[in-house]
Amino acid sequence: MAEALIEIRNLTKTFGATGLLRKEMPFKATDDVTLSVTKGKTLGIVGESGSGKSTLLRMVLRLVPPSAGTIRIDGEDIWSLKGKSLKAFRRKVQPIFQNPASSFNPRQSIGQILTAPLEVHGIADREGRRARAVELLERVGLPKDAIDRHPHQLSGGQKQRIAIARAIILQPEIVLADEPTSALDVSVQAQVLELFDATRREMGLTAIFVSHNLAVIRQISDQIAVMRHGQVVEFGEAAQVFGDPKHDYTKTLIAAVPDHRKLYRAG
Repeated sequence: MAEALIEIRNLTKTFGATGLLRKEMPFKATDDVTLSVTKGKTLGIVGESGSGKSTLLRMVLRLVPPSAGTIRIDGEDIWSLKGKSLKAFRRKVQPIFQNPASSFNPRQSIGQILTAPLEVHGIADREGRRARAVELLERVGLPKDAIDRHPHQLSGGQKQRIAIARAIILQPEIVLADEPTSALDVSVQAQVLELFDATRREMGLTAIFVSHNLAVIRQISDQIAVMRHGQVVEFGEAAQVFGDPKHDYTKTLIAAVPDHRKLYRAG
């Protein structure tokens, strides 16, 4: 059997009462979620807004602590990691966020943004880090002189390419992408998706890719999880989920896509 690199078991996240009077009831963002991600494959998580998919991703990134359940990567419980083990996890698991501009320091050049992770992890000297940044710019299809530009000087698609470059500069094992193309024009979206998938395959990365767009998920994923109201209602190989969906909600999502018959292709 193929090896599961990421194992999520009975994962629940409940957000407590909010507001000045704390009259709102606690909200369960994820509810007893169990998933696994095969090493070297991409798990696509799809669902409408509020389904819990982004919260799930943030728990795998160790940005939001779970209320219950476990997340294991290479057999290690990620929420028990400390010190050097935690630092190694940060190098192994890298994020790509929905809006790269919000995760960039606008005062920093692209070169500073790309080399910061290398500096934090003590990789190479200043010249070596800059050379690695230039190499990554070329790899994601940007000119060398972009290294001295600032985020506001780049288009949305170019910023997302920088986000991909920053995510892979540490040569991680896992990339976690949260709606990374949702703010892009369709033509630019296709280019970024192609870059993401080509990079993942070339580097042998394991990935979780979150999106509300079924066409995007079908294009990018080997495995699919469909989420609704914090629960996984369907999980399986991409061809099976889209070619022979079992859950009524999955069928409804697919039927709502214009020319949805294209999603059923197994190729």
